Amino acid sequence: MLRAFFKKYQLNFIHPAGTSRGVIHARDSWFVFVSDDDRPEITGIGEIGPLAGLSAELDDTFESVILQSCKNINIISSDLHHHLLSFPSIRFGFEMALKDLSSGGKRLLFSSEFTGGKAGIPINGLIWMGDYKNMISRLREKIMSGFTCIKVKIGAIDFEEEIRLIAHIRKQFGNQDIEIRLDANGAFTPEEAKEKLCRLADFNIHSVEQPIKAGQWHEMAALCEASPIPVALDEELLGVNELSEKQRLLNTIKPPFIIIKPGLIGGFRASEEWIELAGKTNTHWWFTSALESNIGLNAIAQWTFTKNIRMPQGLGTGMLFSNNIPSPLEVVGSQLTYNKSKNWKISNIYE
Repeated sequence: MLRAFFKKYQLNFIHPAGTSRGVIHARDSWFVFVSDDDRPEITGIGEIGPLAGLSAELDDTFESVILQSCKNINIISSDLHHHLLSFPSIRFGFEMALKDLSSGGKRLLFSSEFTGGKAGIPINGLIWMGDYKNMISRLREKIMSGFTCIKVKIGAIDFEEEIRLIAHIRKQFGNQDIEIRLDANGAFTPEEAKEKLCRLADFNIHSVEQPIKAGQWHEMAALCEASPIPVALDEELLGVNELSEKQRLLNTIKPPFIIIKPGLIGGFRASEEWIELAGKTNTHWWFTSALESNIGLNAIAQWTFTKNIRMPQGLGTGMLFSNNIPSPLEVVGSQLTYNKSKNWKISNIYE
């Protein structure tokens, strides 16, 4: 018989994280622990990490759903996708915990050259929104660390200042030296988006994530067709849980890219659905974390490596928190690596 319980944990940012939706100082995660009476010495751990303002499931009933899921673990574990369809982050937390349990409770969910310490995962360097001076400072820090792909959050400060920042990057580094990705987090209106993207296109931009707010499928479709910069859907995928709706979204918008966040869209199985459907519409994809602790990041990274990815992924968020869970994960140069000589310190969760 399976048994489960959960614990809430607040992750504190070392530096405030700025997006077009505001500045984040902390975020909550819920860790779920699953054990089996037949192997009581083994515990699987999963992370439930919805984001306020993005995850529709995060309301006053959220913790009660986690609690009921723990009580009914023997029922829901048979088909998480069915029982927790409307609660994607909870679904992923239990999927992660059960996978960890079945793998021995050592946070080794997918054995590979990555977990063996023999290969890393290429990642982009993330530049959070801030004033021009701070963003330039962070940019230099990332480039000095060896990153060749930079993701810049835009949409919170004056657009002309953002143009200056990106022009500064291109003045010093050509397209062959630094790949620039932009993330607008839905900051532009449909009326202004094309003009702004045309101006940004002068700087050889790889892609722009979610230029307008999610839910405007026809406006986004028109923008994807007209934009001089390839558009990547991000928030647009959130809350789209039914397979038929996923297919309808891709067929309607026809995006060049989608950003797959397992922690917010329902986990590994849900991500596989997006990948399969994207293959039918010639849509490319990459993975990103969603500001999880190292528990969630570790699971996503291990699974990502099994997909034989080549392009930089958005998995460089492990160093953002002052009270993250100590783990073997390390960023070395522009890669996320797994240092086998380092141990997990799960006791931090209980402190």
